[in-house]
Amino acid sequence: MSATGARRWLLAGTATLASIGTAHAQSTTGTAAGTTITNTANATYTVNGTPGTAQSNTATFVVDKKVNLTVISNQSSPTQINLGQSGAVTTFQVTNNTNSVQDFQLTASQTILTGILTGSDTFDLTGLKIYVDANNNGTYEPGTDTVEFIDELAPDAHATVFVVGNVPASPTGTMAQVGLKATVAAGGASGTLGTGLIPTPLNTVNQDNQVDVVFADTDNDGLLGYDTIANGAGWAYAAYEIGVTSVNLSVVKTATVISDGVSLTNPRALPGAIVQYCLTATNATLLTPATGVNLTDVIPANTTYVPGSITIGGIGAGGVCLINGYVQNDDGSQAAGPYVGSFNAGTKTVTATIPTLLGGTAVAASFRVTIN
Repeated sequence: MSATGARRWLLAGTATLASIGTAHAQSTTGTAAGTTITNTANATYTVNGTPGTAQSNTATFVVDKKVNLTVISNQSSPTQINLGQSGAVTTFQVTNNTNSVQDFQLTASQTILTGILTGSDTFDLTGLKIYVDANNNGTYEPGTDTVEFIDELAPDAHATVFVVGNVPASPTGTMAQVGLKATVAAGGASGTLGTGLIPTPLNTVNQDNQVDVVFADTDNDGLLGYDTIANGAGWAYAAYEIGVTSVNLSVVKTATVISDGVSLTNPRALPGAIVQYCLTATNATLLTPATGVNLTDVIPANTTYVPGSITIGGIGAGGVCLINGYVQNDDGSQAAGPYVGSFNAGTKTVTATIPTLLGGTAVAASFRVTIN
């Protein structure tokens, strides 16, 4: 049969086409990057009642990497902090919306653009650090949460991130604002932060056998913030706020005759008698410490200060020193304990410094004078 005749008989027959392809399971982020998708077409036909088949070549390509992420603050309101507080925490969440396992580099900034958050950014925390929640319990645990980057985060998964800092004892205002930036980095090596991803240039012709990197993230923080579209990073912001700027601190003072040189059991306020003054400082505001507490007392007329008689850190009740504290140096140099005492002979002033008076506690200070 001639070729022309064969073609005529083929056209006179019937044929059907079918395509067969394979692909891996999908997540909400889409098919995993690097997945190979293959497709083959089949044809069936009949010629004079005789069935036949034909198969195409296999078309193959790999799925490219669509880089995306979401960064949000877990705080619905500012984190309430206290003056001088250590380890104040704000919490963020980073979600991997990329169709592959990724690392994330984390950085923080305390320079926040006006208008992103309500309130005024008036002071900075010190010792700012970033840690990732190691056991996914949502609570910062200093001994457990020690890694400073997100490691091997699966598609659709999220990680909790803590920004931790120390509050100054005397800030210039009541609010500190902080921003967290998460930048997508290469995954694949557990325990090591991967290098930052570099997008494939948009004018590069797609290659079927290689994984291109395409930044598809949105402007995570809107037009007011630092973020931009398609930069492989996301920003979110939170605030710390000093909710209490004062405490209910009271001081009670008593005078007790210690000895008079006459009676051992019932000393009186005679000339030459020694009198102990006791000052009990009480912080009645629970959970809020008072820092840098200075007690000052000018010794009264007709008395003389007893050298080396200042004690701080004792237990007092109602102004009475039940147990004396650490003996202090009159010149203000550091002595035993965390406290500092001094006596100024020129102004006849006794000073007792308590670095921190915790909420709900009391500390007693005492000194002695001789009645002239």
